[in-house]
Amino acid sequence: MIVRKGDVCMDSKQPFPIPVNYFSISLGLLSLGLAWRSAAVWGMPQSIGETVLAAGGVSWGLFVLIYLYKCLYRRENALAELHDVIQCCFISLIPITTILMGAALLPYMPYLAAAFVAVGILGAICFAAYRSGGLWRGRHVVDATTPVIYLPTVAASFASASVLGTLGLTNIGLLFLGAGAFSWLGLEAAVLQRLRTGTALPSPLRGVIGIQLAPPFVGCAAYLALNGGQIDLLARLLIGYGLLNLIFLARLLPWIMEKGFAVSLWAFSFGLGSMAAVGVRLQATGVMPGLGTALFWGGSILIGCLIMGTLLLMLRGRFLLR
Repeated sequence: MIVRKGDVCMDSKQPFPIPVNYFSISLGLLSLGLAWRSAAVWGMPQSIGETVLAAGGVSWGLFVLIYLYKCLYRRENALAELHDVIQCCFISLIPITTILMGAALLPYMPYLAAAFVAVGILGAICFAAYRSGGLWRGRHVVDATTPVIYLPTVAASFASASVLGTLGLTNIGLLFLGAGAFSWLGLEAAVLQRLRTGTALPSPLRGVIGIQLAPPFVGCAAYLALNGGQIDLLARLLIGYGLLNLIFLARLLPWIMEKGFAVSLWAFSFGLGSMAAVGVRLQATGVMPGLGTALFWGGSILIGCLIMGTLLLMLRGRFLLR
């Protein structure tokens, strides 16, 4: 279908220049900013964390407005994302980033922050029921079983648990921690089986493998937010599995980036931001402080590389989807 507006001819089927997975940029910035905010306990400049959180908040606001515009004026593109077996899972980034926005606003506007958290959690539950619950009808295809499938249930539940722990709502947070943990265990084997024995992901999709880093580190950060920051047996087990995934992803990075840097690499960012946050906990408690320092700076530097790569894409006119 061709729509004419003035002298401009627009094909309504052309891709929208800002797909929903670009919310992963806000996700990475917010998670890193929260890690730096917590790092103030061992002397890191508080201004850095707040600046990163401000950048994440601005990007989140812009992407929300763009998504609303898409839903109102490019409805066919919004529906195409919703019905795409892979891309639809990225829609859960909207409530997840809303939850993290609540955490970012907490020291400044606690009531607004609580509203953001409540709306984000409710939205995450509704979308998980629609997307993940809908899979129980037997309509899912094996090729769509990529790490993206973790987002509606695992990432959203862990993010909810982490922020609820920050708010002091430990008992409710534990419910979400359980939902995320058992969803992760149920999906992990299926995702790894597909990655090992299924058809190789095409180049534009390979960045989503970075999500594989998130469950252990995001889950560990959520667990520490609920248990008072104690680095106990379970926390160490989660950190160990996160490090193993980090090694595997480092080995795969040349294959993932075969076509060069792309925005899809921000799929690594939630795991990296949470890795930095876990590093802060290790350093603060004095448990393996050297590892804690490495995790904090490793996550921070790698997200910094994502920021620089994205700025270069913008300068070269390659940021928008064509």
